Amino acid sequence: MTSNRQDRLRVAVRQFEPFERSIAEMWSAFCEHTDCQLKMEAVPMDLHPLYEATLGSDGLKHGDWDIAQMTTDWIAEAHASNALVDLKAMIERAPPEDFPDGWSPSMLGFQDFGDAIVGLPFHDGPECLIYRKDLFADDAHRSAFAELTGRELSVPQTWQEFHEIARFFTDPHQNRYGTVVAAFPDGHNTVFDFALHVWTRGGELLAPSSDRIIVDSPAAHEALRFYRELLQDPTAIHPDCGEIDSVKAGLAFARGEVVMMVNWFGFASMSEVVDESVVKGKVDLAPIPHGEGCSSASLNCYWLHTIGAGSPHAMIAYDFIRFMSNRENDKRLTLNGGTGCRKSTWTDADVNREVPYYHRLESLHEHARTLPRLANWSQMAEVIDGLVMQTMNSQTPVQQLTAAAQARIDQS
Repeated sequence: MTSNRQDRLRVAVRQFEPFERSIAEMWSAFCEHTDCQLKMEAVPMDLHPLYEATLGSDGLKHGDWDIAQMTTDWIAEAHASNALVDLKAMIERAPPEDFPDGWSPSMLGFQDFGDAIVGLPFHDGPECLIYRKDLFADDAHRSAFAELTGRELSVPQTWQEFHEIARFFTDPHQNRYGTVVAAFPDGHNTVFDFALHVWTRGGELLAPSSDRIIVDSPAAHEALRFYRELLQDPTAIHPDCGEIDSVKAGLAFARGEVVMMVNWFGFASMSEVVDESVVKGKVDLAPIPHGEGCSSASLNCYWLHTIGAGSPHAMIAYDFIRFMSNRENDKRLTLNGGTGCRKSTWTDADVNREVPYYHRLESLHEHARTLPRLANWSQMAEVIDGLVMQTMNSQTPVQQLTAAAQARIDQS
């Protein structure tokens, strides 16, 4: 394909309107700034097609793509398969603005393999509890909840409280549901949920001092029982969860269909800036609920701009991703509905005027955890995704399901 596109820079984009709009705006600005004569062909794709186009079919190695937007979930596999250009020498020659001090260390570690750096961060936002503060503060709701439960209505701290409050707020006649879960089987959203539910019940995904993934544990059993109960409760949850990924969950929240959700920070900020939002100024954040006697946890996965090993335009591609990572463009992405990665964006006055809680990203990062950085993580995630799907769509005993999933993992 490379011989037929010497005049084009091809970019594999995660399908998300703020990403698509921002990269188009940034390319126009880049060409004006540099007098670059190439045309950009940005191809938006959902997660599965994006993985297949870039890694599954070796598109990055074959030169199908100059730049790929890549989640940290895939970065170890991409590095191990030599699919990406090592940016270390380029960064030393022409570093991005304020590199590395302009970013939190939590945004620079996953793509840094010591002898190689294989991406620059562009979109972030740890997971948190996002909720409608106006509904929690409403006097009628507070009185009704007190009469029903004998307790004051407050943001849930435990998973039991979360489920109870989700039931309280659900009113299908108003197209309002207590919560939404991104349960679309894409190998990502359900895996993130599994990790959070295990961590917030005191469990771990890795066996001590090893790379062995653990899915058959007391914390996992408790997590999956709760997940099943919640997903099978039409009085608490949005009816379309099985078809909803994290983006669609965020849009449902912005449309006013959801009262609270565990989702990426970026979908809170998106609800403050996108035109279709009906909840601007009505949103706040809180720690993710936890099991009884346990602590909250958060998850930090982020998106990177990477360069394909087979790119015929690697130097221009680097100049462009470096340009996209500067202060101005990080802020631009944020005001378009993405989530910028720079410290300067987190504290920017304009951004915090639009999204009053944006400055809290720094403290969220201090307590956020990451998924294991394994070259075979995609295969592990596929097993976990299947485990969660089987749990939510059946009544098979949870321990039977986790034992079978653990056997698959141990045999891989």
